[in-house]
Amino acid sequence: MGILEAIIYGIIQGIAEFLPVSSSGHLALAQNFFGTQTESGFTFNIALHLATLVSVCIVFRSDVLMLIKGFFSLAKKLFTGKIKQGLNSGERLFLMLCIATLPLIPVKLLGLDEAVEALSGVSWAIGLLLIFNGLMLVLSDRLRSKSATAENGGYLRPLGVGVMQALIGIFPGISRSGSTITGGRIFGYTREEAVRFSFLMSIPAILGACVTELPDMFEEGISASMLAPVLAGAVTAAVVGFFAIKLLQYLTKNKSFTFFAVYCIIIGVCAVIADVLM
Repeated sequence: MGILEAIIYGIIQGIAEFLPVSSSGHLALAQNFFGTQTESGFTFNIALHLATLVSVCIVFRSDVLMLIKGFFSLAKKLFTGKIKQGLNSGERLFLMLCIATLPLIPVKLLGLDEAVEALSGVSWAIGLLLIFNGLMLVLSDRLRSKSATAENGGYLRPLGVGVMQALIGIFPGISRSGSTITGGRIFGYTREEAVRFSFLMSIPAILGACVTELPDMFEEGISASMLAPVLAGAVTAAVVGFFAIKLLQYLTKNKSFTFFAVYCIIIGVCAVIADVLM
């Protein structure tokens, strides 16, 4: 893999990881139709995902700081027996993220994510899933706005959003952010809060995915010739991811997700037709 190719993958990752159009689906289609195979693939994928994680932490730095403080203050209350005094916003948000992440644990333990990963090589299946993703975004736009937030919305809402991520968001062609945003809207979050909580949920999701790939990364290793492409792809993904998050925040406040829905449906239809004809 050359630096230019790595930059292209970084752009795809940065855009599709956060915009609700499925990064896994786009990367899989790029590899299927253009025949690109990445040397040191596990290392490269981990670098791209960690780069997009950096983007989330920069944009939502105040929330991340609140989560870190909430973790330590909650731990202190548990050890000192002061938990009955109640929880502050950071502690509640930390608990909500833990609850939302719980459904991913059985998915990982049962290997369901690896089972559906086989669909990455079937372009027509990814196309159908992209069409489903587009319809899901249409549903998200049609739901009425409610006032629940992650901190005050109760414990069942984040669990429901987590189930959406675990059962739907793991499929290549289904956007993780799209599934969690739609889940947030279904379970009563406002548009802005659904987007915010979706991005915060990506922190443990990305970290967990990277940790599970570490053994394969160490086994695979990385050649000296791949160092520059990995760095180029990671930096590109981080920069593009930052602006993708900002764009989605703007659209959340001022526009709808119709453009993304139409885009996914068109790409999905083209993928199905191209796979059938090839």
